[in-house]
Amino acid sequence: MKFFLEKTNDYTEQVEKFIIGSGIILMMINSTANAIGRYVFNRSIFFSEELNQFLIVWISFIGFSYAVRKGRNIRMTAIYDFMSHRIKKILTMTIAILTAILLFYLSYKATLYVQELKDIKRLSPSLQFPVYIIYYIIPIGLFMAGIQYLVSFIMNITHRDIYISYNIIEEK
Repeated sequence: MKFFLEKTNDYTEQVEKFIIGSGIILMMINSTANAIGRYVFNRSIFFSEELNQFLIVWISFIGFSYAVRKGRNIRMTAIYDFMSHRIKKILTMTIAILTAILLFYLSYKATLYVQELKDIKRLSPSLQFPVYIIYYIIPIGLFMAGIQYLVSFIMNITHRDIYISYNIIEEK
């Protein structure tokens, strides 16, 4: 079972890296091509801004999940740093499980919103592309981040050290 979970974790991390990296490269190519078109040929790419907006959504929500996986999310530790190991552990577990629950709830609500966009057949202005396809990444990213917090909670239950994520242990 542990082997399966580790392989799944490794695979999803690679997918996250690919989506984030590809999105950033596509934004760069799109923005550069649009700038060249605008200043050299006096013609902008009509869908350039819209494409970049879509890519920002994808990068942001998958990037959020990736940041949680790597323990790079924002943590306020001014008071936390002065607490005992036991209190830190309890606090970390409480924060992890509450955040996981919140993210699963937000993922559910985002799924309802995306379904509503699908039902009303909303299209993007320039590309006339169904926006629900682009926005499906929002509940997916929230759900994946929720899983990372849940994994952190489980790691803290099953190990003595304080885990920020699956394989990131808090420095002492």
